[in-house]
Amino acid sequence: MSLETADADAPADTAGGAALPGTVPEALRAELIAFRRDLHRHPELGNQEFRTTAAIKERLERAGLRPRVLGTGTGLVCDIGTGTDGGGSGRDLPFLALRADIDALPIPDTKTVDYASTVPGRAHACGHDVHTTVVLGAGLILAELAQAGALPRPVRLIFQPAEEVLPGGAADAVEFGVLDGVGRILAVHCDPRVDAGRIGLRTGAITSACDRLEVELDGPGGHTARPHLTTDMVTAAARVAVDVPAVISRRVDARAGLSVTWGRMVSGHACNVIPQHAELSGTVRCLDLDAWRAAPDMIHAAIDEVAVLHGAKPQIHYVRGVPPVVNEAVSVQLLRDAMVARRGVHSVEGTEQSLGGEDFSWYLEHVPGAMARLGVRPPGELSRHDLHRGDFDVDERAIQAGVELFTAAALLAPH
Repeated sequence: MSLETADADAPADTAGGAALPGTVPEALRAELIAFRRDLHRHPELGNQEFRTTAAIKERLERAGLRPRVLGTGTGLVCDIGTGTDGGGSGRDLPFLALRADIDALPIPDTKTVDYASTVPGRAHACGHDVHTTVVLGAGLILAELAQAGALPRPVRLIFQPAEEVLPGGAADAVEFGVLDGVGRILAVHCDPRVDAGRIGLRTGAITSACDRLEVELDGPGGHTARPHLTTDMVTAAARVAVDVPAVISRRVDARAGLSVTWGRMVSGHACNVIPQHAELSGTVRCLDLDAWRAAPDMIHAAIDEVAVLHGAKPQIHYVRGVPPVVNEAVSVQLLRDAMVARRGVHSVEGTEQSLGGEDFSWYLEHVPGAMARLGVRPPGELSRHDLHRGDFDVDERAIQAGVELFTAAALLAPH
């Protein structure tokens, strides 16, 4: 897959009939492909992205920019340009932030390509290497525009670590101050259901909340011949696994999409011994922000009720993950206008709300913004390699599309 012919079918860059500056030159396209492939060969897990951070920093500095490494030691923030409102008041304009996540996943890369991961058990199987390359490419073009006095507002690049680590590195980035002075924030996420050269947009919630739930149950144990004299721990664990999701489904509006799903249940060591201990772990996912905020208390109460009914003593470990990403309408329209200006009306499609979690949501707790689905499927290909699989890959024409999207957004963004 390559980007060499990426703009063969792209329309002229127009916005309201006037040409937009900031196109992607051929040399930069090739450089960005090489940069993405280098990241892909050297994936790093959350909060361990030292090589990735160094590579981004070196390229930004070579462009005359001054990136700052985040307080966690990985990830960067980099400002481009300054600006006032142009009306004589001297009011500083807020930054438009462009965010990328830079970490990889702890799974093996199973592809047979020359840029496959060289690190055993590590892979960029979610497309963060593409997100990073897109924001870097946009930053390099916007830096040139700023030097020429053609950037109408300041832009902040955020290269965030540890998106895949609950509750997500975005919370640490916010604490570091990456949103200080930011008026709006934009991001993309690779989507293998959308063709390269296109984006998917949705106003409102585009992802779900995702939390982790761990439950320990304890009882006296005993002989399987006399379950009536003790706590039948296996049955108690089974009832928690089955009944708690059912109870929750009757205590929250079904439209909230609150779902408790177990991924692990362990208890016992012998067929004739009632165990003293059982463990369950799973996830809590929710489509609605208000329901997500109420979920911990509701789930604690349901587990307590079911466990006590069966004579087990519960210990509940509820680990907050991320709220839903809720796209703000003005930011969605900005992304739509930017993509249409670069590639025409047929380059934008609607998208459904996903049950996946994304820590971009933490930024949206503080400033308005939106995330677009960046198409990475080769046009015309019916099969797809889904996210979080070792064979996941992208059509690299998506890189240019993402760079065009962000550069146009920076030029069209309202003050």
